Amino acid sequence: MERLDKILGNMGYGSRKEIKESVRKGLVTVNGIVAKDPGMKADPEKDVIVIDGEEIVYRKYIYLLMNKPAGVVSATFDNHDTTVVDLLPFDYKSFEPFPVGRLDKDTVGLLLLTNDGELNHRLLAPKSHVDKVYYVNLENEADESDIEAFRKGLEIDGGYRCMPADLVISEDDRKEVHVTIREGKFHQVKRMFKARGNEVTFLQRVSFGPIVLDEDLDEGEIRELTDEEINMLQNL
Repeated sequence: MERLDKILGNMGYGSRKEIKESVRKGLVTVNGIVAKDPGMKADPEKDVIVIDGEEIVYRKYIYLLMNKPAGVVSATFDNHDTTVVDLLPFDYKSFEPFPVGRLDKDTVGLLLLTNDGELNHRLLAPKSHVDKVYYVNLENEADESDIEAFRKGLEIDGGYRCMPADLVISEDDRKEVHVTIREGKFHQVKRMFKARGNEVTFLQRVSFGPIVLDEDLDEGEIRELTDEEINMLQNL
């Protein structure tokens, strides 16, 4: 059971103040009975809730795919920088989603957001080893020795040895590569190339597990995951 105003707020039917006003005007009913108190308890999965003649279709969880732009931090709140949650429309913010993992402030590309805490935990658990693929531009050309070093597992600054990773070099430009990692240490891709005496000049995540960045999404745009994509994540 949840507060009526919270249920309606989570579904994007307005702020607490706006919902309170709708209740005052008699525009909200629960199981055919006019609601008198915006704080009354209701079960959104069982009760029939109608606001201004429209029956709500309740969703507990939201699953979003964002093409994260540069200059935005992967957080729900920050005192100084714009966050990925700040970019969401109100209808999605009301679900209180949070990013699944993080991308660095200057890294762009695929970022998942959800309020499904259980799925978030499973995807990020160290034992899950979910594949994350990045498109990378480098300052210097990569070569076969880099491929072998990534395959064996690089030791980065601080003495941490990364899990084996896959490095694929573009045939057209050896400064363009794709990297697949199965963990998510802080600035990991950049630190891996730094350990090889190279520098990352551009970094874009193009896939997370079975989910691939939607080419139709401009940077900063989002869409909901399809049922098929949600099922693929839940079945990892």
